[in-house]
Amino acid sequence: MEDLLKVAAEAFATGKSFPKFKAGDTITVAYKIVEGNKERVQLYRGVVIKIVGHEEKKRFTVRKMSGTIGVERIFPLDSPAIESIEVNKVGKVRRAKLYYLRNLTGKKARIKEKRTAAAKA
Repeated sequence: MEDLLKVAAEAFATGKSFPKFKAGDTITVAYKIVEGNKERVQLYRGVVIKIVGHEEKKRFTVRKMSGTIGVERIFPLDSPAIESIEVNKVGKVRRAKLYYLRNLTGKKARIKEKRTAAAKA
């Protein structure tokens, strides 16, 4: 029975590896959209406000501003529709769930970027 479960899990596994990211990071998610018989890749860039789940069943919520309206989208990490994930900025935050960003607008809604020490040449 366990062998059957392993075979089923491997059949649904996407086999893709994505970079490590956490809440506060700005990422770009490239995901496939099917419109009728056409398929295209759309980029969704925003701030990760939360990550829930464990191991392969993680889901993450990305928030972006579309004009003056905040738009949030939840992506399952194991979704076959996700082509790639790119980390654009590493944010400097002190909590795991950034729900407070929903109430902020303009410059207040910005997250400081974590600076890394540049290698000396």
